[in-house]
Amino acid sequence: MDGFFGASDHTIDAKGRIIVPSRFRQVLEVMGSDGVVVSRMDKALFVYSYGRWGEVVGKMDSQAEKSESMRRFRRFFIGNAAKCPLDKQGRILIPPKLRTYAALEKDIVLAGVTDHFEIWDLDKWDAENKLMEDEDMNIEEVRNEIAKLGL
Repeated sequence: MDGFFGASDHTIDAKGRIIVPSRFRQVLEVMGSDGVVVSRMDKALFVYSYGRWGEVVGKMDSQAEKSESMRRFRRFFIGNAAKCPLDKQGRILIPPKLRTYAALEKDIVLAGVTDHFEIWDLDKWDAENKLMEDEDMNIEEVRNEIAKLGL
């Protein structure tokens, strides 16, 4: 497995449960993870395998020593995280505070971003993509950075 990639539309049920796509569950299985850690950022939820979460926390700990802003960010990101084990149906239960933060009510998108996946409200996901297409892609510096990737 090359990590998490692709986006797919899903729904969140009234109890806050989300079915994790089988292709994402396969990545988690390869990583030896029977659940995930979910945190919040960019008005969406960021989801990491247990092992990857440990790496993220380690990097944040080393950066937190360098500035007050990084200590605050660490507090925000780690302090708002929740451990979400997969149930037998391949679902995770998103805690109410995280659902509220990301405005997850019914229609959602799960988007793979190599080392983690993100959970977005469908309308916010569409707006994020439109922002990239309509604004960011018109900024020369952004286009040059993308060109450096060979794309």
